[in-house]
Amino acid sequence: MDREPEELQFIGFFGVYKEAYKIVFSWRKIFTEIALGLILPLSFLFLAHIYISELLFGTILRNETALDYTRTGSPRYNRISDRLSSEWITFWLFKAVYLLFVLILSLLSTSAVVYTIACIYTAKDLTFKKVLSVVPKVWKRLMITFLWNFTIMFVYNFAAIVVVVLCVLAADALAGKVVGLIIMVLLLIVYLAGFVYINVIWHLASVVSVLEDMYGLQAMKKSKELIKGKMGLGSAIYVTIQFCILLIQFAFEEFVIYTDTLTSRVIWGIICFFLLSSLILLGLVVQTVVYFICKSYRHESIDKSCLSDHLEVYLGDYTPLKGRDVQLEQFDI
Repeated sequence: MDREPEELQFIGFFGVYKEAYKIVFSWRKIFTEIALGLILPLSFLFLAHIYISELLFGTILRNETALDYTRTGSPRYNRISDRLSSEWITFWLFKAVYLLFVLILSLLSTSAVVYTIACIYTAKDLTFKKVLSVVPKVWKRLMITFLWNFTIMFVYNFAAIVVVVLCVLAADALAGKVVGLIIMVLLLIVYLAGFVYINVIWHLASVVSVLEDMYGLQAMKKSKELIKGKMGLGSAIYVTIQFCILLIQFAFEEFVIYTDTLTSRVIWGIICFFLLSSLILLGLVVQTVVYFICKSYRHESIDKSCLSDHLEVYLGDYTPLKGRDVQLEQFDI
């Protein structure tokens, strides 16, 4: 990033993507290595999960349909029922294994990209081997932050379900189904706004966990403070990226899974794979750029020497710095 720190706060929606593109293009060698080593496997896993899930679930649906037309208690009914139980177990085990591996690769990719950009910012020597040596240490901090976010999201979703059910039942009983439907739509909008808000904070907290001497709930609190005044920008970027991922998923399902032509499957599979990998890399760079923008907006200047020392901690070359040493000092405009 060749801008002055105090100028970063004025970067808008399109400027964030432009800045991210400039970073990736200027350092395309190291980002290509990160993409090949971490992001491409993540993209392949995501698309393979969609494909295999459709196959498994399609088989389950066919067996459930066959079970509906089979006499209860017959030998055939028992065979299909046993097969269904086995298929459901396989389906959920596959989901669990997928979530575990996608979580690991996601956090490793985040660690690599954020650390790389921080090294670029502080003009440190950087090689892919060095990044890989640091990533496992950074990953532990990100995992703790993720677990806190997971806990918050679990509580949020549970509370949302309870509130929606109670409100809709009460409105349905007192004012009719139409009012109940309207209330449900309004609550859904509020829920989605809260969902986006929590995830924006988590994504920024992931960067905080790497670049500052805090992680977990502390990083979430720090992220909440940082994003003030830039929540609109952060939300717009998050929604845009998630929307693009949904479009890629839709295209993959339509033109790869539900298409019989082999050539079309191969071509669209490669296109979706390339687009998803590029989007994941761009998204990780973007969330790091947003971190620097928020720092600038909060009038906090990054001390490059302290940040450089903080990054060396992951290599074991320096004594860990205290929070006040890593924190970005206030500056006045």
